Amino acid sequence: MRTETYHNIYDFPDCCSIVICGDIHGDFNLLVNKVCVQYQMKDTLVIVAGDCGFGFERKGYYENIVKRNARRVNKSNNWFLFIRGNHDNPEYFDGKTFRHKRFTCIPDYSVVKANGHTILCVGGAISVDRQPRIDAWEHNQRKAHRYSHNSLDDELLSPNYYWQNEAPVFNNDVLSEITNLYKIDTVVTHTAPSFCELQNKDGLLQWAIYDDGLLDDVQSERETMDAIYETLKANCNTFSHWYYGHFHQSWHSSINGVLFKMLDIMELAELTP
Repeated sequence: MRTETYHNIYDFPDCCSIVICGDIHGDFNLLVNKVCVQYQMKDTLVIVAGDCGFGFERKGYYENIVKRNARRVNKSNNWFLFIRGNHDNPEYFDGKTFRHKRFTCIPDYSVVKANGHTILCVGGAISVDRQPRIDAWEHNQRKAHRYSHNSLDDELLSPNYYWQNEAPVFNNDVLSEITNLYKIDTVVTHTAPSFCELQNKDGLLQWAIYDDGLLDDVQSERETMDAIYETLKANCNTFSHWYYGHFHQSWHSSINGVLFKMLDIMELAELTP
């Protein structure tokens, strides 16, 4: 992997194929096994579209996953990039905190160049289950009063169940500059614009009974993705694919010349040349 210094550009000149993966929710070893053993992929870049599971354990736990899988992934010459989901601590996604040759958490508005594609990656979403997660963590802390933030972890990386700064962010200045410099053809995000599935709000309404601000926050989340979409459509005539996870279902449709693909948990989709 070669990384340029401008705008979080990740360049993979030796990559021969690209695969987008839906939420993995902490099943890192299963993902590596699926990619390297079950499907025997080689020279492949895998981009996980959020809800990776960073933050529920101490940092050392994730470092051990890298060590455990290093030999297998090196032998297959595969790489794994992780985008921020709502089940992830955003502190891991600064491009520095979790950065390895084969496994890296990348910041929002990263641009990935591989196998003839230029991919924009933007993380974040609203947790519909945020109130139960907050309540469960507070209960856990009361029960396990021995827990202390004075651990080997940086306090910002201490385990938790929920992180407040989870929402996606529309950064018009950065996005406009990126579209001026790069011909983006593919977008990978965690959630999706409002006109994409999932549209049914039955499940959301159940969560909203216990969370007064949830419906407004989810609407704002989808409007943020709408703004990203509109900016790309206005400035990028090469923009043709958009992949996302978050909703734990599979769906795809072509809308206004863009193929949108929603990925289920651990679902893999190859980005063709």
